[in-house]
Amino acid sequence: MQPSENLLKAIAVTAELTDTDLSENAARVMADDLSQYDEALIVKALTKCRKELRSRLTLAEIINRIDDGRPGPEEAWAMIPKNEFGSVVWTSEMSEAFGVCYKQIEAGDLIQARLSFVESYKDKVSRARDEGAKVNWLPSLGHDQNGRESVLMEAVDKGRLTASYAAKLLPYNQGSTVANKLLEIASQESGFVKIKAADLKLISNEKGNG
Repeated sequence: MQPSENLLKAIAVTAELTDTDLSENAARVMADDLSQYDEALIVKALTKCRKELRSRLTLAEIINRIDDGRPGPEEAWAMIPKNEFGSVVWTSEMSEAFGVCYKQIEAGDLIQARLSFVESYKDKVSRARDEGAKVNWLPSLGHDQNGRESVLMEAVDKGRLTASYAAKLLPYNQGSTVANKLLEIASQESGFVKIKAADLKLISNEKGNG
């Protein structure tokens, strides 16, 4: 697919505003390399580049700012559990970066753990985006069963897990009100379902009253 003239103009303007010497041919090659992403996402990434870059425009800088559903480094760090009791629904890159810093977390050195996590996470996300890999959400359940429900429900609400899958992971028997409600909703939808926050609140209230 040939890049649109609007995209080429956006690349040219961003290059000019970041003091980057970019020929028309180079801009077209850059646009071709970005063709695996939705053009609207590329344009938004270029806008971020114009606001944030203090150096020349590169393909990597654009890709790093494409919103493909992966959390930013600081958001990802805030999401990961800091002990074995916490639960999380995270991306493959978050899980891998956590493996780099978990010993530092166990030792209580959260400052160094954060630095290690962020550096590793940025590298893994950059590689995944460069390869065109789609975001992959995975649950990791901690020992605290009471803390699992809110994490899983949030993941379903944001379309990161299906309702039927989340119901099987909840710390209740399959005949519980919560699991049955999720399965009922899942039977009416397909793919990555999204449950409204109000529905989730109702489910939680019913469980608490049950």
